[in-house]
Amino acid sequence: MRTAISGGRMLQNIRDNSQGWISKTIIGMMVVLMALFGVDQIFQSASNAQDAAEVNGEAISLNELAKAADLQRRRLQQQLGSNFDESLIDEKLLRDAALKGLIDRQLLLQGTVSADFSLSDAAIDQVMLQEPQFQVDGKFNSDRFDMVIRQMGYTRQQFRQMMREEMLIVQLRAGIAASSFVTDTEISNFARLEKQTRDFATLTLKATTQDIDVTDADIKAFYDQNASEFLSPEQVQLEYVELNKDGFFEQVEVTDDELQSQYQKEISGLAEQRNAAHILVEVNDQASDEQAKQKITEIAQQLNAGEDFAVLAKEFSADPGSASSGGDLGYAGPGVYDPAFEQALYALKQGEVSAPVRSAYGWHLIKLLGVQGADVPAFDSLKEKMTKDLKTEKVEQRFVEASKELEDSSFESADLTQPAQEQGLEIQLSEFFGREGGKEGILSNRQVLQAAFSEDLLDNAMNSQLIELDPNTVVVVRIKAHNKPEQLPLDTVSEAIREELLIQRAAAAAKEKGEQLLVALSEGKTLADDNLKDQTWAVVEAASRNQEGVAPEVLQELFRMPRPSAAAKPSFEGIATRNGDYILIRLNGVNEPQAAVASVEAEEYRKFLSSRQGEQDFAAYRRQLQEKAEIERF
Repeated sequence: MRTAISGGRMLQNIRDNSQGWISKTIIGMMVVLMALFGVDQIFQSASNAQDAAEVNGEAISLNELAKAADLQRRRLQQQLGSNFDESLIDEKLLRDAALKGLIDRQLLLQGTVSADFSLSDAAIDQVMLQEPQFQVDGKFNSDRFDMVIRQMGYTRQQFRQMMREEMLIVQLRAGIAASSFVTDTEISNFARLEKQTRDFATLTLKATTQDIDVTDADIKAFYDQNASEFLSPEQVQLEYVELNKDGFFEQVEVTDDELQSQYQKEISGLAEQRNAAHILVEVNDQASDEQAKQKITEIAQQLNAGEDFAVLAKEFSADPGSASSGGDLGYAGPGVYDPAFEQALYALKQGEVSAPVRSAYGWHLIKLLGVQGADVPAFDSLKEKMTKDLKTEKVEQRFVEASKELEDSSFESADLTQPAQEQGLEIQLSEFFGREGGKEGILSNRQVLQAAFSEDLLDNAMNSQLIELDPNTVVVVRIKAHNKPEQLPLDTVSEAIREELLIQRAAAAAKEKGEQLLVALSEGKTLADDNLKDQTWAVVEAASRNQEGVAPEVLQELFRMPRPSAAAKPSFEGIATRNGDYILIRLNGVNEPQAAVASVEAEEYRKFLSSRQGEQDFAAYRRQLQEKAEIERF
C-alpha cells in the first residue's frame, strides 16, 4: 500500500526541522538554484540526440548538464567572492562533477518513487508560506512571492514541482539517516578511545648537509639524466580583441511606449490579499470522508451556537501549523490555496465563516479575517528602475548579437584586422607568458591559456573561438609570437642542482641512520652513537589525540602504534618528515580513562555517532542505487 505523508504530520515534520539542515537544504539550495537558472534551463527537454546520460531509462540532457556546470561555477564564485579565480577551474572536472550530481539526483528521485514517498500540497504550501523571501513584515505576501519566482523565471506550477522534488529527496535522506542508532557499548568504546592518552618520547635526526659532498661529476650526471627538466620556459605573446557589454549602454534608448508597457507588466501581478483562518478535519486512514464531514458539521453547529472560531480551531483543527494560532493562515493572494478552498474564501465577506468545504486534504471551515487591497506603485516611482531594466535587456540582446558577429567574423578571417574593424575594436597586445599564465587580467583566465597553447593557435595560426572572461566580457585571441623551450646551459643551473642533491642526500642519510637505530631499539639495544651523544629524548606525558605542541604527523603515527607488551618494554616507530628529518618515536605507555562517561557527554557522543552512522547509511543507500542502476553516459 502506498505510504502517503499526511498534510498534518508532514507539516509538523517540516516545522520541527525548520531551523536545521533540512529547511536550509530545501530553501537554500532551491532558491540559489532557481535564481541562477531560468525556467527554460531547468525544464527544457531535449531530444535523445542531445542527451548527456541516461539513468534507468530517464534522460539527462546536454542542456541540463551545461546549466548544472554553470551553477557549480557560480556557486564557487559566490562562496569565494573576491578570491574566486576563473582560471583555476578545470572545465572537464567541472562538467564531470555536474553530471555526477545530476545522475545522483535522478537516482534519489527514483528512490523516492520506489520507496512510495509522497508529499501533500499542504506541506508545500506551508513551506512557501513560511519562507522569509516570500514575506513582508513577517507574513506571506502573494505579490512578493509572484515577483520573486517571476525574477527566477518560474511559473507557480514549475516552482511547486521543483520544491516537491527537493523536499522528497530531503525527506528520503532524513528518513534513512534518522533510522540509525548506536549501542551503549559502542558509545563506551568510542569514549574510551577518544579519551585515551599516551606517554611517549621523540628523538629527531636532523637532515644536515654539513658532511655531504656533491661533486661536479654528480651535478653533470644529474643534469644529463634529467635534461627535460632544464629547459627555458615556453612562452607566447597574444594579440586579441575584447568586446565589453558596458560599451553598449550609451547606444540604446528606451521609448515612452516601452516604459508604459513595462509599467503595465509590473503592476499586472498585483492582487488583493486575504487573511484566512480555517479549521481542518482530515480525511485519512482513521477518518472516512463521511466521518470527517460529520465532524466538521458538528463544529459548524458549535460556531452557530456562539462559540469562538479561534478556540475551536485550537481544539479541533488537524493543521498543526495554524491551529495553535486559532487557525490563522496569514495574508495570501490568489493561486496559493487549494482551488475549492480559494473559491470559498473569495466568496466571503470580512468576518464571515464558510459552510463546510471539501479540499484535497479534508473538510474545512474558513473564516475571512481581513482584506488588503493591492498596493499599486506610481509610474514615476518605478520609472528609473524600468528604464534600467529595459536598457539592460536591450544591451544584453545587442551584446549577444555583437558577440555572434565577432565569433563568425573571427572564424572566417586569417587575422584579427577585419573583426576589429567591423566591431570598432582595438587590437591589443599581451606581454609574453608561459603555460602557468599571469596573476591578473586576460592572462589569468584558464580558457585563454588553454586556447593560447592549443594546436589550432600554436601550429595552425588560427584565431581562437569566442572566450568569455566574465558575463560582461568576451575576447578572441591569436598568437603574435611563440618562444619554444630550449635547453638551459649547465652552468646556469648547476647551483640549483647542487642544492637539490644536498637536500636529497641529507634526507636519505637521516632516514638510513634512523632506520638503523630503529632496528637496534626494537631489539632492546641502547643508543651508542657519538653523533647522538648531545641529543636527548623529548618526553611527553599523557598526550591526547589533539595534543598541542606536537606535530600532527607524529600524533597520527603515535596513536597507530601497538600498545607496549610490558611496562618496562616500550615500542618504537620512526617517520620521515617533509623537511627531510627522521623522527624516532618511543611509546612508553597507554593510559585508559578511569572515570565513567558523564551522561551529558555520553549523549553528545551518541548524537555524533548516530549522525555519522546516518550519513554512512545514506552513503551506502546511494551506492546501492548506483550499483543497481543502468547508467549510460554519452
